[in-house]
Amino acid sequence: MASTCLFLTQFLLIFPVAMASSSPPLILSLLKSTVPNKLTFRRNVSLTVAVAVGSPPQTATMVLDTGSELSWLRCNAAVTTSASASFNPHVSITYRPITCSAPTCTTRTRDLTLPASCDKNRLCHVILSYADASSVEGTLATDGFRLGGSPVQTGAVFGCMESGSSSNPVEDARTTGLMGMNRGQLSFVSQMGFPKFSYCISPRDSPGVLILGAAELPWLPPLNYTPLVQVPPAAAALPYFDRVAYTVRLQGITVAGKLLPIPESVLEPDHTGAGQTMIDSGTQFTFLIGAAYAALRSEFLKQTAGILRPLAEPNFVFQGTMDLCFRIEMRSAAAARLPSVGLVFGGAEMKVAGEKLLYRVAGETRGPDGVYCLTFGNSDLLGVEAYVIGHHHQQDLWMEFDLAKSRVGLAEVGCDSASQRLGL
Repeated sequence: MASTCLFLTQFLLIFPVAMASSSPPLILSLLKSTVPNKLTFRRNVSLTVAVAVGSPPQTATMVLDTGSELSWLRCNAAVTTSASASFNPHVSITYRPITCSAPTCTTRTRDLTLPASCDKNRLCHVILSYADASSVEGTLATDGFRLGGSPVQTGAVFGCMESGSSSNPVEDARTTGLMGMNRGQLSFVSQMGFPKFSYCISPRDSPGVLILGAAELPWLPPLNYTPLVQVPPAAAALPYFDRVAYTVRLQGITVAGKLLPIPESVLEPDHTGAGQTMIDSGTQFTFLIGAAYAALRSEFLKQTAGILRPLAEPNFVFQGTMDLCFRIEMRSAAAARLPSVGLVFGGAEMKVAGEKLLYRVAGETRGPDGVYCLTFGNSDLLGVEAYVIGHHHQQDLWMEFDLAKSRVGLAEVGCDSASQRLGL
């Protein structure tokens, strides 16, 4: 594999104040950065937003992640410049570390795979671990957060992380932390009180849109909604089920309209909760449980015979999970002839077509051909017992996360056009 490369694509964030719907939207800068590496389940494609934290305010660049709950900042007491990718808690007069005897320290969250503990100063010590084997640890704390010209959100709980290990040091060097956006009580969107948020991601080097609050735009097409899967609090223990993720019910997978013969039992969580379907902006590609991936792989290979030339290298597996790859001289010419893949939910369908189906592997060539892989991976190889719908397949879709009504809405929208209509 070639050495890691980095490129940036500018996005724009429209941010209406949650409790004042009549207020004009606040426009912030949101960046999309891509850093390919060998194992990149989390944060390889990052939507980042600038946030002012503390008093006096320090600018923090936070990764927007719908798959995480607790927000955190990389903390460094030696920071003396606003250009640093770290937050200095000691210069903020509103920073308050949380003690290990405080109720917040004992709150159970999705991200805390290890229980919070006491450090030598009797402060609440937390460790967050992610599926790409990265982790961060530090002190649970509160401080004020401000986005654009919005009112300061005082007393927001976050992790002030002082150490950790990373699978993506290049990306981490550009960001101050992570903004958890799932449905957990400690997530940023829950603490800020937004009833919904939505985004539209452009597949090209052009602006996209993110709106926190209600997107009342007359030109938006009707959204197709699918309900979030709800598990009653009194239900039996489900050790592998994430109760605060944006979980939807996957009813089937199609290739060129043909429904794949996948048993219903494979598409639904089992008695342990393994096998749920989650929408995660912190993941780049889409991962399917082994049996479903095998069915998709077989049918896609069959329907593209004569269109695509298989790589025919059994030991080549992109990112450790994608083993269906091809030799292609010009992707655009082949993309128009590819069969679409549909992810069918109750009330909605996500269609993946054209260039979104194939991803070029950086630095890999075979003569005049580039190496392209199907943008669906095998979650069994990833070590994650779930279906995960990634950022790549959400491009040119208006994605709405409605927390108030427990549903996700989507519709095909040209994100470039949406940006232009909003005057961005």
